[in-house]
Amino acid sequence: MREKKKNMLWWLLLLTLVCVEVGECVWLNLPRSGNKCVSEEIHNNVVVVGDYVVISDDHLHPTPTISSKVTSPYGHVLHHKENVTHGQFAFTSSESGQYMTCFWPDRPNEGGALSVNIDWKIGVAAKDWESVARKEKIEGVELELRKLEGVVEAIHDNLLYLKSREAEMRGVSEATNSRVAWYSILSLGICILASCAQLWYLTHFFQKKKLI
Repeated sequence: MREKKKNMLWWLLLLTLVCVEVGECVWLNLPRSGNKCVSEEIHNNVVVVGDYVVISDDHLHPTPTISSKVTSPYGHVLHHKENVTHGQFAFTSSESGQYMTCFWPDRPNEGGALSVNIDWKIGVAAKDWESVARKEKIEGVELELRKLEGVVEAIHDNLLYLKSREAEMRGVSEATNSRVAWYSILSLGICILASCAQLWYLTHFFQKKKLI
């Protein structure tokens, strides 16, 4: 019975690691002119690794080349390559927000249709666990538990990030509500002053004409 529970725990750990650590694979069909972009919401201090490869839908040889660019939420260029058919980028995020990856053909309106396959690996999935295992001389269940520890830390970091974003959005909402309230009070005050001014003017006018 104990052995059965141990096996169930083992498979549960493996399933958890598979579900959490798998990176995101994206296919993009490039237009003949212009660019095609994909973005990813990434918070601060996260390791990101990406591989991309160009595929000619018309099986042209050699494969037409493209240019690629990765930018941070504030527009900083993290990766820029031209005349490539494949490439890799890696960085540690220094800003929280949408990271943008864009691709475009080097020769617009020439050649056949192109597709780009992007393999994103973020956080725990981007870590080189083989190097960790060799360095710390761990394997088997111990290595899987180490991976699970990394997953738990990543989940904890994500929760802290979501909590900070929620506090930030709540602050923005409260500030907006406060501004709307003051704007409403100001508008009401202006309306009252305008009404009083109109009443005074009309009263003065009718008195001057000796109508009242």
